[in-house]
Amino acid sequence: MDSNFALQNLDLIDLLSERHSLLRKISEEAWNSQSEIYISNSEWYIMARIYKKRPTISYVTKHVDISRQAIHKFMKQLAAKGLIEIQNVENNKKEKCVQLTALGEDCYEKNEGLKAQLEQKIAEKIGTEQVAILKELLQLEWGIE
Repeated sequence: MDSNFALQNLDLIDLLSERHSLLRKISEEAWNSQSEIYISNSEWYIMARIYKKRPTISYVTKHVDISRQAIHKFMKQLAAKGLIEIQNVENNKKEKCVQLTALGEDCYEKNEGLKAQLEQKIAEKIGTEQVAILKELLQLEWGIE
């Protein structure tokens, strides 16, 4: 079945979900086809919250829509790959903070480049102005939270 035909019958929420899933799949495949370090979408999501910051693990847990247990699992995997460092917080024995390693920052920045290439492909297909409008619409306050 033609994928455009299948999309025509979807409501806004399902359209957003379908496009998001497709973009994440393409983005993940683009990274994993050119790198020996496999990084899942969930790991990218966590890395995005950490990039150029040094947040506490509890901050990441509150600001990432993944279960606390899963976040800890992903952070262990990221640390094992050498992409993040987990350190104690000064003057706080319970809290730990996390930051990207130099390798983690390098991977993150290369992946940002791959996503920019994907965005450019979309712009070539639907138009730069349409992409700008879509981004503006998605950034608006929708009053639904």
